[in-house]
Amino acid sequence: MRRLVEAPVRAIREFLELESAGGLLLVAMAAVALILSNSPAADFYEHVIHLPIAAHAGGVGLEKTLVHWVNDGLMVVFFLLVGLEVKREIKGGELSSREQALLPVAAAIGGMAVPALIYAFINAGDEIAMRGWAIPAATDIAFSLGVISLLGRRVPASLKIFLTALAIIDDLGAIIIIAIFYTAELSSVSLGIAGACVLILIAFNLSGVTRLAPYVLVGLVLWFAVLESGVHATLAGVVLGLCIPLDARRGAGDRSPLRRMEHALHPWVAFMILPLFALLNAGVSFAGADANAVFGAVPLGIALGLFLGKQVGVFVLAGLLIRLGICRMPEGANWRQLYGVAVLTGIGFTMSLFIGGLAFEPGSHDSDVRIGVLMGSIASALVGYVLLRSTGGPIPAHRTSTA
Repeated sequence: MRRLVEAPVRAIREFLELESAGGLLLVAMAAVALILSNSPAADFYEHVIHLPIAAHAGGVGLEKTLVHWVNDGLMVVFFLLVGLEVKREIKGGELSSREQALLPVAAAIGGMAVPALIYAFINAGDEIAMRGWAIPAATDIAFSLGVISLLGRRVPASLKIFLTALAIIDDLGAIIIIAIFYTAELSSVSLGIAGACVLILIAFNLSGVTRLAPYVLVGLVLWFAVLESGVHATLAGVVLGLCIPLDARRGAGDRSPLRRMEHALHPWVAFMILPLFALLNAGVSFAGADANAVFGAVPLGIALGLFLGKQVGVFVLAGLLIRLGICRMPEGANWRQLYGVAVLTGIGFTMSLFIGGLAFEPGSHDSDVRIGVLMGSIASALVGYVLLRSTGGPIPAHRTSTA
């Protein structure tokens, strides 16, 4: 019994520690991108970002710039990890029961709706700008956990788990938004191939295939088909993740295909893919910047959506459910700590930049998106950190370990 209790707690700790370390590296790479964009190396930085790279296999080939290979290719692995995490949480984690799932789900919905409304209010009347309504609706799991890790035992483990579950739901919501609102013209042939790949993956799962190689091979074909279909290619990663079996047919635990893949991908996502994404996407030049660069409708809508909208949506919805007795306050937490975590959800960095790249035509609002995301995310990180830092001394170890 003790092993059954300790194993999931240890797994959660390892996950949080890895994501936290990756979040700190993510911040560092974003800073490097900003420095490069505002230094004598700015032209070289832009040249590297837009360096064309071609890949050919037989009669099939793709040619994209480096930044598009990262955004349309490597980020699929990040979304694959999101798919794996969503399935694990639904099957046996924080989303496995109505009681457990209701609080983070409601908070995530509020945290997506209110920022979108704030952005839409500020940009009402501008049809092009309105395409960015979803940019402030996302929470960056790596960045937010990186900030909360700096507080150590001042924050109960239950709140870290709440933030993790909320961010995962946020990512799932962002994926649905991308599929519905940011999809280009569709290719019926490519969609047909993608559909066949999904059926094959489901058949693998139902027939008890637990080796990962067949899933990965079909997943590669699925990625290429989705990329060519007009639907954003990263959705292929989520679908693949949801099709990976959680339990081996002869037992669960360490032999779980899903857990094996999740464990293998975490270091690559946390320490290479997301930092590389930040390095290539966070650079913005402030040369010649004026008040419109900061107070224009698009950057202001994004910044206020992230900083104000997120904390209001998350805290009000979560607080309402707790006050009504429908949900319980996370164990060992108080209202100030819950509010501090709600503020941290305004760190939208990775997903917000990603959606921003889909919302507008290249070059039209690139700087506006980056400035808005940086302002909102930095303000949320600083204020959330100060709030949680001022809640009192470290929580006793026995309370954090049992949360």
